[in-house]
Amino acid sequence: RGLAAPPVLTAAAPPAPVWVPTGCWGAQGRFAYKLLHDLFANYSSALRPVDDTDRALNVTLQVTLSQIIDMDERNQVLTSYLWVRQAWLDAHLTWDKDAYDGIDSIRIPSSYVWRPDIILYNNADDRFGGSMETNVVLRSDGHIMWDSPAITKSSCKVDVSYFPFDGQRCRLTFGSWTYNGNQIDLHNRLDAGDLTDFVENVEWEVLGMPATRNVVTYGCCSEPYPDVTYTLLLRRRASFYIFNLLLPCIMVSFLAPLGFYLPADSGEKVSLGVTVLLALTVFQLLVAESMPPSESVPLIGKYYIATMTMITASTALTIFIMNVHHCGPGARPVPPWARRLILHHMARLCCVYEVGESCKSPRWAPGRRAGRGDAGVLGESPGKGDVGAEVGGCPWDHCLCHHDSLLRNVGYIAGCFRRHRATQRWTGEWKKVAKVMDRFFMWVFFLMVFLMSVLVLGKAA
Repeated sequence: RGLAAPPVLTAAAPPAPVWVPTGCWGAQGRFAYKLLHDLFANYSSALRPVDDTDRALNVTLQVTLSQIIDMDERNQVLTSYLWVRQAWLDAHLTWDKDAYDGIDSIRIPSSYVWRPDIILYNNADDRFGGSMETNVVLRSDGHIMWDSPAITKSSCKVDVSYFPFDGQRCRLTFGSWTYNGNQIDLHNRLDAGDLTDFVENVEWEVLGMPATRNVVTYGCCSEPYPDVTYTLLLRRRASFYIFNLLLPCIMVSFLAPLGFYLPADSGEKVSLGVTVLLALTVFQLLVAESMPPSESVPLIGKYYIATMTMITASTALTIFIMNVHHCGPGARPVPPWARRLILHHMARLCCVYEVGESCKSPRWAPGRRAGRGDAGVLGESPGKGDVGAEVGGCPWDHCLCHHDSLLRNVGYIAGCFRRHRATQRWTGEWKKVAKVMDRFFMWVFFLMVFLMSVLVLGKAA
């Protein structure tokens, strides 16, 4: 009795329905194996799969843009990740699905079937690699669909005239390399590339990807060759370049006019201009490293060149003004036209005034100030009169021999003092001329920097 109990438990353990689907699965697999053997028993993947060799085989193409990997502006190469879908009808790979247990489609390696030699015409990859060897979906009516991902490097004509506010149009042209339009008729499945699975790029914004079908007749052959061209419309995201290249350049440019505000005796006016010029040169080199060596100068490059020209001119004017400021004792008087134009009109316009004056206070003419100075200098004349009075107090013939040398010495000292005061007055006038010119050119260059910045941003917009 102890041996009879275990068989009862063992017979009840496995459920009976488990074996039914297992048998169906095995039958399905056997039919699929038989179908694959029957299809490719006398099949050749080297020949175009059509019943009538005079008829063209229709091939539809659809491209999905998954990611923009890189845009090399200097070498004009676009690297992108694409999903390429090709569909065609193979007349030699059809079957009755009822004869094979209802099998309507199978997935087999793409190397088993004939494939159209659709390639990217403007390929720029040095290895010239094709699509990935993925499976194809083969249906009972002979329709084949081949989805293959590919990382492509395509040549793209880059126009950097408005960098960093530029947009690019990169073309991806697909077509058969050996079959002409009478053998393969290539069509685009949709009017535009698929962007539903696109991964946003940090530098480029995709505006669209329209598709067009072209029929081209090349010089080598008389047959037409159809192709499908996808035009990738890109617009650069300029925030990175604005904050790292454009704004620093604008801020450095506004330092150049401040060199005119520095006192001439500080000795740093020329040093500031040269330092700003070197800083802009570094920024221009950074832009030139990423741009293609073409004749079209980018917008930011034009701004750099204009700013560097302005700073060079301001440094040259600073040297000229410092030469005017440091006029020595041998300086000539300020010409009347310069005194009238610079010391009167431009000084009031630029609000340059001396200590104790303001821009709204009435001004004395330099000739009048000179007259007062001359009167102060000529104040020694009463001294002469006093000497003469003293001389007049005694007989002339007795005092002449004693005071003649003294009068000559006093006259010499008065002349030297008068010349010294005149030299000081002329030197002061030249210093004021230099100061007025400094202020005038400072406002002029501030206006030029502002206008250049507005023009650059307006042209970019």
